[in-house]
Amino acid sequence: MILPILIAVIILAVVAVIFLMFLGRNKNKRMAGVKRPKNNDARLREANKRLEQNPLDPHALYILGDIAFQEESWDKAMKSFETLSYIISRTPVPDIDNFDVFYRFGFSASQLNMVDQAFRGFTMARSIRQDSFDVNYNLGALEFERKNYEKAIQMLQKARIQNPESPAVLRYMGHAFFRLKKPKEAMNYIRKAIDIAPDDKESLYTLGECYYEANQTDQALRIFSHLRPDPAMGPSACLISGVIHTETRHHDLAIQDFEMGLKHLEIKPDVLVELRYNLATTYIKLNEIGKALPILRVLQAENPSYKDVLVLIGKYRELNANKNLQIFLMASSADFVALCRKVVMNYFAKAKVKITNISVHKNEWTDILAEVSTPKWSDLIMFRFIRTQGSIGELIVRDFHSHLKEVKAGKGVCMTVGIFTEEAKRYTEARLIDLIEKERLIVILNNVDNAAADGGKA
Repeated sequence: MILPILIAVIILAVVAVIFLMFLGRNKNKRMAGVKRPKNNDARLREANKRLEQNPLDPHALYILGDIAFQEESWDKAMKSFETLSYIISRTPVPDIDNFDVFYRFGFSASQLNMVDQAFRGFTMARSIRQDSFDVNYNLGALEFERKNYEKAIQMLQKARIQNPESPAVLRYMGHAFFRLKKPKEAMNYIRKAIDIAPDDKESLYTLGECYYEANQTDQALRIFSHLRPDPAMGPSACLISGVIHTETRHHDLAIQDFEMGLKHLEIKPDVLVELRYNLATTYIKLNEIGKALPILRVLQAENPSYKDVLVLIGKYRELNANKNLQIFLMASSADFVALCRKVVMNYFAKAKVKITNISVHKNEWTDILAEVSTPKWSDLIMFRFIRTQGSIGELIVRDFHSHLKEVKAGKGVCMTVGIFTEEAKRYTEARLIDLIEKERLIVILNNVDNAAADGGKA
């Protein structure tokens, strides 16, 4: 029994040795048939040596470009492949792939933001291979940067044929459609891009803009509210969220948005000025002029010619110093009417006044009819208080005169914080109508509270 087992072991050992020797010989043959690549230092020395003899040696240029491309030294890679692209476009060079040269030239230039060179390289590459995803995508991205959005979409659609789920392609297409003011088409692509790459905050912001442009403000607000704390997109998200709240007359919410935007540490200059301006004008809408003026002054100091900042400061500085003038121009209809009643009750010295009718015309003006009795005379007087600061023309005065005749008033008093045109003044010359412009009205408003306390003075 032992002898057969021993013989079997010896036979197996011999077979194993023969098999290993066979593998070794084949391995040596395979290695001998493959030329080991030289390291980049050796390749670089060889390329420089060849370029000393011929500065336009295509193979040497390719080696330099290839090494630089591998090392992401884009300026050196671009120079080598650009020079090589000129050579091979005129004279074909064996063993050099023209498409590879053109593509690497374009890609290197794109990494350096050299748009024209990148476009030229990718275009030459596409002339060789039109179905390349990378080429079509990069050309689409470049057309987008050039603001040629329709051409960008054409290229990107070709790239999408090769890779329908590329988030980069979907993203650029969505943004391009948005720039073309086609929010509904943009939504489709941007939503798909976000599904694949949910961390793309810029696309999420643009999706919110699409909803806003499509009048889907609830969806837009959800997105912008989500983005408000984001360090990069937060200030812009706060701005547009505040604008939406302002448009829907949720002024308190708008102020919260603008103030939150201003708390960010890094804000783009154009967004910063818009946040401040919108915050100030929203405070004005709430009649909080004391809070608006300091912000307007900051804007004036930093951007003297921005929008109507100087006009607003001039206008509201005066209002801030005159509470009754502020009520006259900006308060609710009820507060405005209450102030007008006070003026009527104290307009004539030592008079007994009984108000018989008040009519409000679309918050533009208020007519008050009053029976006035003094020691010397009694009459029915009609007052009209006009809230505009502009010019009051003849038509409004004619309307007032017609109203006087309807109610059989003996006299009319028409007041405005603006001015009356020359035509309006001429119309009243032969009629019992007093026209009171801004300067005189401000005196009346300044004294009305004191007059009321004293029992009525002219």
